[in-house]
Amino acid sequence: MGELFFCGLLGLCAGILTSGGVTSVLMAVGLTPRFIGRVHEARHIYLLESMIIWGSAAGGVLGVFYDSLVGILRPSLGLVIQICCGFFAGVFVGSLAIAIAEMLEVFPVFTRRLRLEQGLPWVLLAAALGKSAGAFAYFYFRF
Repeated sequence: MGELFFCGLLGLCAGILTSGGVTSVLMAVGLTPRFIGRVHEARHIYLLESMIIWGSAAGGVLGVFYDSLVGILRPSLGLVIQICCGFFAGVFVGSLAIAIAEMLEVFPVFTRRLRLEQGLPWVLLAAALGKSAGAFAYFYFRF
């Protein structure tokens, strides 16, 4: 019994460390303040930062205990949870990639090199739809 407690405590500490690391990386490179500035919600900064921390922790818990949680729940509810987790993970990764690209000023360099004066939103939409279609094909057909 002591070994199980130690493993559980070790897993909890690792999860807290991981969520803290994710949050500190987002803060250190200035992504969270940039996101908050973009959505013009500076008055809710503590709430948004707390959501990032709790989301990281919940993602860690769900990653570890996913099979147990889905086994407890009905299979249809497990599918809903899986779809929601996939959606939010995709939004997080996409937002992170866009924010890093914006910080590195990729888009101004990209538009100058291609001499793209109009249609940048359509290019970004096409890239996002292509990424979504590729991810769907990857997970649906299990490539």
